Amino acid sequence: MPAPRGKNHAENGHGDLRPAEELLVRGVGASNVGRTAEATKLLHKALRALPVGTGDPDALAVRIRILSALSYTEAETGAIADGLIHLGTASDLVGALPDGPQRLTLRGRIHHQQGLLYLRAGQSAEAIEAYNQGIPLLERSVDDPAGDPELLAKSLLNRGLAYIEQGKPEPAERDVRRCIELATARAVPRIVEKAQGNLGEIAQLTGDIPTALVHFEQAERAFRRTAPDLVPRTQIDQARALLEAGLADEAARHLDEALPVLRRLRLSQDLAEAEIVRAAAALLQGELELARAMASSAHRRFVKRGSAPWAEVAALTRMQTETSAALGGQDNKASPTRAERLAERLAELGLTDEAAKATMLGVRLALRQGSIETAARMLDQVPPPSKIAPTDHKMLRRLCRAELSLARGDHKRVLSEARAGLDELSRVRDRMGGLDLLCGTAIHGYELGRLAVRLVLDGARTQRDARRLLGWQERTRAQIYRYEPLPVIDDPELASRVAELRGVLRTLQQARVERRSVTVTALERRSAVLQREVSRLGWHTSQWGRPRPVCPPEAIIDRLGDRALVSFAGPGDTLAAVVVAGGRTDLVRIGPLRETLETAKQLHADLDALAPDELVAPLAAAVSESANRRLTRLDALLAPVVDRLGDRDVVIVPGGGLYQVPWGSLPSLRGRPLTVAPSATAWVGATDRRVPDGGRDVVLVCGPGLPESVTELTRLRAIYPDAAVLDGADATTDAVLSAMDGAKLVHIAAHGTHEPANALFSRLELADGGLLAHELARLHNPPEQVVLASCELALSHIRPGDEALGFAGALLAAGSRSVVAAVCRVGDRSSAETMTDYHRWLVNSPAARDLADTMADFHSRLASGAAPSAALAQATAADPLRRPFICLGAG
Repeated sequence: MPAPRGKNHAENGHGDLRPAEELLVRGVGASNVGRTAEATKLLHKALRALPVGTGDPDALAVRIRILSALSYTEAETGAIADGLIHLGTASDLVGALPDGPQRLTLRGRIHHQQGLLYLRAGQSAEAIEAYNQGIPLLERSVDDPAGDPELLAKSLLNRGLAYIEQGKPEPAERDVRRCIELATARAVPRIVEKAQGNLGEIAQLTGDIPTALVHFEQAERAFRRTAPDLVPRTQIDQARALLEAGLADEAARHLDEALPVLRRLRLSQDLAEAEIVRAAAALLQGELELARAMASSAHRRFVKRGSAPWAEVAALTRMQTETSAALGGQDNKASPTRAERLAERLAELGLTDEAAKATMLGVRLALRQGSIETAARMLDQVPPPSKIAPTDHKMLRRLCRAELSLARGDHKRVLSEARAGLDELSRVRDRMGGLDLLCGTAIHGYELGRLAVRLVLDGARTQRDARRLLGWQERTRAQIYRYEPLPVIDDPELASRVAELRGVLRTLQQARVERRSVTVTALERRSAVLQREVSRLGWHTSQWGRPRPVCPPEAIIDRLGDRALVSFAGPGDTLAAVVVAGGRTDLVRIGPLRETLETAKQLHADLDALAPDELVAPLAAAVSESANRRLTRLDALLAPVVDRLGDRDVVIVPGGGLYQVPWGSLPSLRGRPLTVAPSATAWVGATDRRVPDGGRDVVLVCGPGLPESVTELTRLRAIYPDAAVLDGADATTDAVLSAMDGAKLVHIAAHGTHEPANALFSRLELADGGLLAHELARLHNPPEQVVLASCELALSHIRPGDEALGFAGALLAAGSRSVVAAVCRVGDRSSAETMTDYHRWLVNSPAARDLADTMADFHSRLASGAAPSAALAQATAADPLRRPFICLGAG
């Protein structure tokens, strides 16, 4: 806010205004950058510094400006009523001023502050009315020396925000663009930066999440330079957008960084809003107690502030938490009656979307109690969602309609609602950018998809039913692998952040080895910051194109030919599988899901323990015995499936916890060519994929830290004498990515790390640090086949909808046809021996032994040699417990 334009009164007999004016400027400056408590102290000092008992217009103007500024800061740290009292006093004082531009500007300022207080209280209609009164006054005086173009820009900014709250993007954008024009002309970058954030909210309102995140990112970076205390406000906005994309973990990380700062700054409004959004993130994460605690805390803060609309929004979040607990079988006070009363209160406050959501929670609670008629009556009160309604709102309405239809026995209507809802969700997904945004949206259709699959599964009896179940499985799982990657967008800033992260991770690893705890803590903090920045930049530099259609069952069956398909389904307590083999499509009900998953988990732990090459013999024997027991038990559980496969090659679509199974280690599947795919549609897409000509045939890479005596590189050079080799200092991330681009076959022997909390930061250790899964989007032509002779890099972080993300998954999504990788830890020697055997079978199977061992014949040898899945089957069968590799993709 500029200093008052009144004359200097040091010699006019009415007292010196300069101390008060200086304190006012300092107070407003502190308020503008989020230091509200400091601002309040300065403004009270400014009031005390004013001359007493003077009716001078300039002194009155300064007092009005101080009271106006104080109205906001005291409302932020106290109650809305406190701020309105100051504005009432200021309004009375304006009446004592003579007519003219100064009076117009100050009257406009009071309306501006009224609008701001209403806006912060969640009363958007009242805020717009206040700005509608104040903006014309500020416009009339804007060209006069007593006018205030900066205040006009602020008013337009805030009215735009009020329009956003009302779901009106067009007038909101008009106001925000006009605000940017004024603030740019006046060289007030802080307002431009705030307007940038509002453009993000407008983009989110229209469903354009990637663009919203770009705007929020730009605003946050600017605030980190100019006003760090405003960063938490932007982090709240970012978190809301991330929740719209289903990225609860990422949203939670933003908020967990913002909340301590907001507590320190005593910004009760922003703190309470952050708690509401954190509660929503906790709900998606399944952390119901945390969600309830955050929502209750926010409710208390809003009640204390006297902000009824926000208090009821917090109550709605708490009701949502209680409903989730009730539907999960936990006893609590949630009831249709309480939900209906909450909906009435929300509707009285003009919060129609929130009222509809409360009503829909009541519908689900009524259905849980068996009150079908009550549920139907309540659902009739829910209007169709608007075009700009949040995705979760649309999906919840579909879910309520489907659950009501199920209660009425109308199964056809259930599936119709599920189909329509998942189609709507696909249209939302189509607008996403980065791979994790594509992946995250599945969470909004999770319950709807599970309901449909469970309904079809429960009623399946015939082959036709089994095919129908396969179709629903494909609708609801692993949709990210259907999207065609677009040409790479080079971003120097992203490359710079990745390079810094690579260095930090490498130094962090060394610090952990050396047990430098202080250094480790600092590096972990820096790593977390860089990972967030890399993720954010990736949301708008890693774009994905049009989706391929979901393959119908008939097309899948036709493409299988002589192969068999096993597609697991487990939405309830019983694990089942659709098995396509020998012209039949059968549903096989396997047994308790929990027992199968627990056995798979225990097997994974045993194989991890068995991995070290130098494990002492007694311990190795004991762990091997345990692992063999798990394998035998898992084999027995899956016997009904295996019995239907004959001797066919198999495509396995695991789902959930079954992704961690080394399928070739099971006694009944050893030596059989097996391919693992995230969905049958993804498998079909991978088999259709061809790498353009022009790249290298074979690339061999060896990372640092592998014992020379056990690496397979020397042996592979004999098999591929003309291969491009990157070893030692030459095996840098840039060199490896460049060599991979367009290659037919890439083999990488390196230490690997799977990051379960953030799978796109899984990495391969190379000469200059980790090659991140994030960076695979830089490949213009991903290699046709990749062999990862590393630990765990076939593992994925499984999100709802069986959206599996990890290093191997990123390669498949980027366009590689097949990836060979391990699902467990593996010793250096075991890995080298497995890979040597694998490549010998790959290019030197009995059918190809008479071909010349030269690269000129490579294509002929590869064509007549074993397929990747067949070569891997032979290689892993030699030592099933120490060779936990699988073939993903096309096989």
